[in-house]
Amino acid sequence: MNQTSEGKHIDALSKGDSKAFELLFLYYQPKLIFFLNGFIKDEEVARDMAQDIFLSVWTSREKLSQVNSFKAYLFRMGKNAICNFYDHSLVNEKFEVEQLLHPIEVNSVEEGLFVKELETLIEIKVSQMPPQRKLIYQMSRVDGLSNDEIAERLSINKRTVENHLTSALSDIRKVVKMSLILFF
Repeated sequence: MNQTSEGKHIDALSKGDSKAFELLFLYYQPKLIFFLNGFIKDEEVARDMAQDIFLSVWTSREKLSQVNSFKAYLFRMGKNAICNFYDHSLVNEKFEVEQLLHPIEVNSVEEGLFVKELETLIEIKVSQMPPQRKLIYQMSRVDGLSNDEIAERLSINKRTVENHLTSALSDIRKVVKMSLILFF
C-alpha cells in the first residue's frame, strides 16, 4: 500500500467509511500481530491485542485526520499495548506470588494436606528449573531482592531477570492450576 492510497483510506476512515477500515485492517493486521508476537511470545494474546488496537482505531477514527503516518500510529499503539501488557503481568505475578508465599488459613485436615502437597509440588517444580531461572526465582522470592538488585548482582539485563521470573511464575502457576483442578 503506497502513501497516496493509504492517505485516501485514512481520510475515508476518519469520515466513517467501514470499507476503508476493512482494507487497512486486512493490510496491517498480520504485520501488527507479527510485531506484537515478537514481544509477547503468545500468538493468541497478540491477536487479541491487535483486535483491541483496531477497535480503538475505529472508535477514535475522527482523530485520524491528524495522523501523518498510519503505520507509525498503529505501531505506536502496539508498543503502548506491549508496555501495558508487561505492567499488568508484573502486577498480577506479584499478587499471585504474595498469595503463594503467605500461609494459607487451613480449615480442615483435607485442606492442610492439600496445602502441604501443593508446597511440595512447587518445590519440585522450582528444583527442575534451569539453573539461572531457579537462582533468579530464589533471589527474588526467597531473598526478597528487587529485579534491579538481581540484575546488578548477576551482571545481566533487568529484562532478562523479568523474563526468567515470568517463566518461573508461569511454571508454578501451571502446577497450582493442575493441583486446584485435582483438589476441587
